[in-house]
Amino acid sequence: MHRILCSTGALLGRANGRDFRLLETLTPQLHCDGYELMIYQDWYSREAELLSFLRTAGLTIPVIHCQKDIGMELAYGEDDRTEKALRDFALNCRFAAAARAEKLVLHLWSGQISDQHIGNNLAAYGQLSPIARDHGLTLTIENVVCNQRDPMTHLSTLAQRHPDAQITFDTKNAAFHSQLEALYQPENGWLGQRVAHYHVNDYGGGHMQWERLLGRVLPMGEGHINFQRFFDYVKSSGYTGDFTVEATAFDQTGAVDVAMLNGQFQRIAAAVG
Repeated sequence: MHRILCSTGALLGRANGRDFRLLETLTPQLHCDGYELMIYQDWYSREAELLSFLRTAGLTIPVIHCQKDIGMELAYGEDDRTEKALRDFALNCRFAAAARAEKLVLHLWSGQISDQHIGNNLAAYGQLSPIARDHGLTLTIENVVCNQRDPMTHLSTLAQRHPDAQITFDTKNAAFHSQLEALYQPENGWLGQRVAHYHVNDYGGGHMQWERLLGRVLPMGEGHINFQRFFDYVKSSGYTGDFTVEATAFDQTGAVDVAMLNGQFQRIAAAVG
């Protein structure tokens, strides 16, 4: 049974102080099956408070999106940075365990350094995966955009080295690299077999057009992705997992466009039902 999740990154931002307690107010208004909780570095100093909230709030959080700088720290290949990244990853796993989550989404490469030293990032997977398993979690690696090569190349290498590696596939990121159609090709069956989670976002720019990627995440219908084609593929592939909507829903005042998000959830439910 598919679950349709809302990324908390769609709801919480600087405009509303990234206040995770707002989720208790928003939950009754959102017609989704739960959350993908995005972890921020500035929450680390509030570890006890966040852990207590996750244990007692009663929210459904099947997926945790790890703090994005973990991959950036791994890229440098420096012992102190790698140790910090592993400590931070373990903390993210503790948050996930407190939330009773099942999966982690990780940007294995990230930031301005991106995939410039991809060998360091790929090598770190062997250290990260056991930490996730020790917390009862499935680690998934997202097809994060690259500034040197492309995510399909790196995910292919990861899959060859670690046959059990699983993937979170983001439609926006794939479209940015003109790789969404590659998902549908029979020769890339290895990719579809490893997808454990989907991020469903639109994209309105051209090939690696950075200015059209940064900033607001577009909801379905505001870009040019053919979502009918995408959902036809998903249904034919036999995928039974979850979908996360990440479309930016808060404005400069922090107010959340609940109606837009509910429309997104409804559209996915109709497409995969």
